[in-house]
Amino acid sequence: MDSRVRAAVAAGQGLVTSARLLGLGISPRQLSRWVRAGVLVAVRRGVYTTAELWSSWDEYAARPLARVRASHLTLEVPHVFSHDSAALVQQVRLVRPQDSEVHVTRTGVNGSRVRHGVRHHGAAHRAEQVALVDGLPVLDVPRTVVDLARTHGYRAGLVAADGALQAGVTRAELGEAAASMVSWPGITQVRAAIEDAVLGSESVGETLARELVCELGHGVPETQFPVRIPSGIAWCDLRLGCHVFEFHGRLKLRSVDRGGVAEQAAEQVAWDERRRERDVCAEGLGASRIYWDDLWGAARERALVRLERERAVTEQRFGKQLPTHLAEFAARVRSQRVRRAG
Repeated sequence: MDSRVRAAVAAGQGLVTSARLLGLGISPRQLSRWVRAGVLVAVRRGVYTTAELWSSWDEYAARPLARVRASHLTLEVPHVFSHDSAALVQQVRLVRPQDSEVHVTRTGVNGSRVRHGVRHHGAAHRAEQVALVDGLPVLDVPRTVVDLARTHGYRAGLVAADGALQAGVTRAELGEAAASMVSWPGITQVRAAIEDAVLGSESVGETLARELVCELGHGVPETQFPVRIPSGIAWCDLRLGCHVFEFHGRLKLRSVDRGGVAEQAAEQVAWDERRRERDVCAEGLGASRIYWDDLWGAARERALVRLERERAVTEQRFGKQLPTHLAEFAARVRSQRVRRAG
């Protein structure tokens, strides 16, 4: 590929517009040839990146974010990124980021409509709710959480609100963002998501697993329950009585360069998880595993039946009362964390 193109892509943080390429003397015919040959990839109409960069970008964060940035380069009207797009820019949790549309909020727009692959919203917002992040104008995190709940429903709002609390946003700030939307569509599910959000959920899967466990009807499970095991402290995702629930997502097995969190081979990660579960159960606890597929459709109903059976077996074996040594250790560890944080 022409070195001028590579230099332009690098200067544009991985993206270059067709107008920029034409300005460098690249003919439209040559540009089309490179796209047909797979040398260049059209991120959106009029914005390109190299095939090497595109293949290196994961589908859960880097590619959706590239579409947002590409839209910013081509939109000719004043805009602020919102909803899914503001979430991607600010790393607010989304249930399915790979399927997200590009969203902008504008003044003078009625309702919501899609133009050239971008969804335009006309929702009112305050000037202080606009932030500039990595050169992109976005609605801030509290407003984004509220917009996600209004648009995509309670589950999406709960995921986003959990993540926001984990990132340091307060429940009061989330409530303030929703306060002016008294009669807006979806405001009931916004309030419910904010009220039900908790600290301690470290991923989308953990939030959705907590929602699933709540459906068992035994109360809200405790998040991030610490158990002392031979290798240190195991932080269990969820606990009800003497039973813990662990969410197992593919991100734990996927390497960092592919959008996951694994710093070791998948086989080693899986092996370590098995040993950890064995050591936790040896302390007088039962355990259940929850997978992504368990969260949806008919599989969700089957998972609820399975989880209740497993929890009931644990209760029959160990009773309802948490063993004293586990309760005391958890309380001590938590108090130490609070002191360090203070």
